[in-house]
Amino acid sequence: MQKRELKNLLYEQVARIGRAVSSPKRLELLEILAQGEKTVEVLASEAAIDVKLASAHLKVLKAARLVEARREGRFVVYRLSGDDVSALWVDLRTVAEEHLVELKVEMARIFSAPEKLDVETRRSLLAKARRGDVVVIDVRPAAEYANGHLPFARSMPLEEIRRRLKELPADRDIVAYCRGPFCMMSSEAVALLREHGYRAHKIADGVPEWQAAGLPLAEP
Repeated sequence: MQKRELKNLLYEQVARIGRAVSSPKRLELLEILAQGEKTVEVLASEAAIDVKLASAHLKVLKAARLVEARREGRFVVYRLSGDDVSALWVDLRTVAEEHLVELKVEMARIFSAPEKLDVETRRSLLAKARRGDVVVIDVRPAAEYANGHLPFARSMPLEEIRRRLKELPADRDIVAYCRGPFCMMSSEAVALLREHGYRAHKIADGVPEWQAAGLPLAEP
């Protein structure tokens, strides 16, 4: 094989990943799968697409070796092929936010500066949660919490918060997080908690961002 042909082949293989992540819906599916494995039906529901389209997108991601599938009875269950795929999603989004003004403006509308954590503020939050100075709540579905969550976080799915308000202390700050900066569940949780008089805040981080920063998740 000539040198030029070899280089073409190498770039073509890397381009397979680029083509696989060129769809907004496929990116969303990767973000959802970064929370844990899910069936096609659940993925379709959470990405607001029909099952047939979800299957087509997943087929493309599988062809690029970004996801894997297994059969569980009559259901097909998908998962990311590795933690590096979750990190790839975080890196893509971070680069986009850094270089695309339109995205940067929209993100500024969603999150204020204190809510976008860096390494120092992540460690500070961890220390406060360890001491009990703040209460961190994970507002994702319980199955996602069980798959992995931030240290010292309590599972309090969004749909359960209203009936579980008495479990939260009124004299401490409540910090909510969900799947990452594009997830709106933490915003809804904060609005509900503030409505009931709690000092509630949200952070942009989800589990993928925490892992990408090199910080540990809670031990199983």
